[in-house]
Amino acid sequence: MWNQLPVCRVSAAVRSQHSAAAVSDDERSWTGQESLSQDDPEMWELLQKEKDRQSRGLELIASENFCSRAALEAQGSCLNNKYSEGYPGKRCCMKHWLKSHIQMLKTDAPHKYSVVNTLMANRLSLSQPESGLIDYDQMELTARLFRPKLIIAGTSAYARLIDYSRIKKLCTELNAYMLADMAHISGLVAGKAIPSPFKHADLVTTTTHKSLRGSRAGLIFYRKGVRSLDKKGKEVMYDLEEKVNFSVFPSLQGGPHNHAIAGVAVALKQATTPMFREYIAQVLKNSKAMAEALLKKGYTLVSGGTDNHLVLVDLRPQGMDGARAERVLELLSITANKNTCPGDKSALTPGGLRLGSPALTSRQFKEADFQQVVDFFDQGIKISLDVKKKTKKLSDFKSFLLEDSETASRIADLRRRVEAFARPFPMPGFTDH
Repeated sequence: MWNQLPVCRVSAAVRSQHSAAAVSDDERSWTGQESLSQDDPEMWELLQKEKDRQSRGLELIASENFCSRAALEAQGSCLNNKYSEGYPGKRCCMKHWLKSHIQMLKTDAPHKYSVVNTLMANRLSLSQPESGLIDYDQMELTARLFRPKLIIAGTSAYARLIDYSRIKKLCTELNAYMLADMAHISGLVAGKAIPSPFKHADLVTTTTHKSLRGSRAGLIFYRKGVRSLDKKGKEVMYDLEEKVNFSVFPSLQGGPHNHAIAGVAVALKQATTPMFREYIAQVLKNSKAMAEALLKKGYTLVSGGTDNHLVLVDLRPQGMDGARAERVLELLSITANKNTCPGDKSALTPGGLRLGSPALTSRQFKEADFQQVVDFFDQGIKISLDVKKKTKKLSDFKSFLLEDSETASRIADLRRRVEAFARPFPMPGFTDH
């Protein structure tokens, strides 16, 4: 077998493509050994600028993180060169498949939809406007009315834990499948910091680059074995394996990206280590420290706090919205994303901002550091409020930030302090790109 063969180290040799004769550097043909800085200086410069931006800024987008150098090295390896179809020893032929629409019911928690969660027959609000918590009683009433075939337990801006057991009980009653989308919290699950959906769900999906801190990819898990018993007591088996596999290939993708799979494998191995569990524990500590600091400064948090890696800040009591605040923070080298809150009417100018701790925790931020981050955040919101008083439309607001000399000076001064604070913290990945 190939995996039993001895491993030999390979050293790259520079050789002309068309001739064995010695040639000058100017005449030498392409070898593929040229560095990016040699081959495409413009792209190299862009990568360096982006690395610098990430190093001097404060990354608070809850869905972003910094991948390790080891995973990036695997992803940029020779595995990029090879196709593979199906399992070893089997070949797949391309076919076209047409799948019927599936009626789905999704927990709205609150009002923030990942792209993978938007396909549903009806958009149903299942969170309590006052508390921001999932309304499980309403979920059960709605599900019994519509009797969906699939219930998705997945959130991207919910700061609390999900009651998977209660959702599974409802699915069993309705003979519906339960899909847990843990894209945002898979790192917390892997780190054993929050309850796992695997005990209850029929299917589990996740990305690998958020709190799991890997390279960009996705994973689908499905249950096998006995699903239930029919009226005669006969076992009803799960039939998800073939459906899931064929939905991925050949229905949606061609050959798998082996280099990406290698990067994911490295990240998954990292997630089994005590070091990763320590990281996740710090993610939760930092998230709670951020929540407490925001509350002390008078901000309102949807659901009142957090049990995971994020907080959802409701800016409406301050007279601010997420769109304006997001833009000001961006000019301050603080990246966050606007987010709707319960009761919002528009996704273009929502009432909140979603903030997360995974990325900065990967840069060795601790609780006291997040208190300083919140102080910078608060100063940015104050600038936003001052500018909003002087403008009407969102477009006017954005223009004023750049055109008013006093405001531009305030932003520049605060940005310098933010970047001076952020830059000394270590950055995962490569040192220069």
